[in-house]
Amino acid sequence: MVNRKPVRTRGKISLSKYFQNLKKGDSVSVISEVSLHPAFPKRLQGRTGVVEKRIGKSYLINIKDQKKEKQFIIQAIHLKKIKNINKNDKK
Repeated sequence: MVNRKPVRTRGKISLSKYFQNLKKGDSVSVISEVSLHPAFPKRLQGRTGVVEKRIGKSYLINIKDQKKEKQFIIQAIHLKKIKNINKNDKK
């Protein structure tokens, strides 16, 4: 887990990450914003999931834990959109 931010970005919040719009079905990675929420669960750090829907300012994310699907409500600033990689596209 990331414990520190670089000196120049310490204490600052990226507004573009805070106000990002995600759509249903987008793949996201959970990366905690250290300067905002000190009690962020460590078990979610680095996990990937799929956006189910928006709830207020947060998003409902489906994350697969072993064989079970679990749902978490996470703020947009803690999410990073990632590309979907199809296994059929690789050659």
